[in-house]
Amino acid sequence: MRTLIRGGTVVTATETSKADVVIQDERVAAIGVDMSVEADRVIDASDRYVMPGGVDVHTHMELPFGGSFCSDDFETGTRAAAFGGTTTIVDFAVQDYGEGLRQGLDRWFEKAQNACTDYGFHVIVREVNDQVLKEMDELVGEGVTSFKLFMAYPGVFMLDDASIFRAMRQAGGSGALIMMHAENGGPIDVLVRQFLEEGKTEPVNHGLTRPSVMEGEAVHRVFKLAELADTPAYIVHLSSRDALNALREARDRGMPAFAETCPQYLYLSQDDMARPGFEGAKFVCSPPLRTPDHQEELWSGLRGGDLQVVSTDHAPFNYEGQKDLGRGDFSKIPNGLPSVEDRFTLLYGGVEKGQIGLNRFVELVATAPAKMFGLYPRKGTIAPGSDADVVVFDPKKERVLSAATHHMRVDYSCYEGRTVRGLPELVMQRGRVLVENGEFHGKPGQGRFLPRSRIPA
Repeated sequence: MRTLIRGGTVVTATETSKADVVIQDERVAAIGVDMSVEADRVIDASDRYVMPGGVDVHTHMELPFGGSFCSDDFETGTRAAAFGGTTTIVDFAVQDYGEGLRQGLDRWFEKAQNACTDYGFHVIVREVNDQVLKEMDELVGEGVTSFKLFMAYPGVFMLDDASIFRAMRQAGGSGALIMMHAENGGPIDVLVRQFLEEGKTEPVNHGLTRPSVMEGEAVHRVFKLAELADTPAYIVHLSSRDALNALREARDRGMPAFAETCPQYLYLSQDDMARPGFEGAKFVCSPPLRTPDHQEELWSGLRGGDLQVVSTDHAPFNYEGQKDLGRGDFSKIPNGLPSVEDRFTLLYGGVEKGQIGLNRFVELVATAPAKMFGLYPRKGTIAPGSDADVVVFDPKKERVLSAATHHMRVDYSCYEGRTVRGLPELVMQRGRVLVENGEFHGKPGQGRFLPRSRIPA
């Protein structure tokens, strides 16, 4: 089947031009001006941007956490992602204690059978031993080329420095990338116990017990360990000025030091966790939301290239029946926010406000994550031979974000009532329409697993 997208403005990470796009079956076949080709379907993209489908490399579908599970599974979560202009996700398979990496990965393959978009996997490593290190090499050979380690959540995910260092050395030798949740979990755990003993149980105390200095310290330690291991490292969900400065220090020394931030850290703040009553629980995530003064520094990091990617850390838990597990004890509130549907438009708000340029927007939302995680040029750009993952984006469409209209399977929106501009009007995956004019045309199970290439040294 041949499709012609006519009259739009094609935007990639490097170019913006008025052009037509020809799609043949699943791939982009040609890009040109006033192209005269026969097509089975012609899409009028006048006054629209034609962009690559978004690549979200940090999602958690059906993740077990804190005695509950994320409310989106692969079907509902990827469906919502498509409505938001994201056509590829990379989710996290979890190793359970006492098992190898393979068993965890197999569980996530089973969960992903109903995915509506294409997907890949990272693996969360909870134990490091000789067998696990051997399995890391095996999985890299199968296209699972990144592993996430934690410095936080003692007794649940947290690893000691020796284990982290061993995993880093193994990854460096096999072409894998280590992703780090960087918060110093030991002191945080002490603060949590102290606050609860003092009767400070409200949601805002989640943030007050996870101060930014403990994120900054952990990020600094990550890159010192990575330097010793002679390997790149990538910080997930960087949230603070302290952490960004530690990242910059490593990059200034010539380290292959990388990081992502998330929309919540650009738009939400500690003030949201301090909302009256228990409503602040809606905004509990880790690292926590910071005071508003951190936001401009993060935007600066995106403009200057110190931050490479904007992902979501999509981890939705319903306010009723899940978040309220922590009434009277903030430490029992499931950590995570829903955002996989909102990333594209929220980040476009940075273009509207002059925080980033249009090409940088595409780089952050699609191209850089595809490059960083071994998916480029198949994903993350519009170019001949690339997968025809395309978003026809109306930059003028104004709308209001709300739980009443979003497609994520969660009972609240972090951005309830926020007016935004920009709508992914038509979304295609490999030449097939997923979303058009507010209607979903995909189906569960049409998403494909994406083996990823090794990470360049």
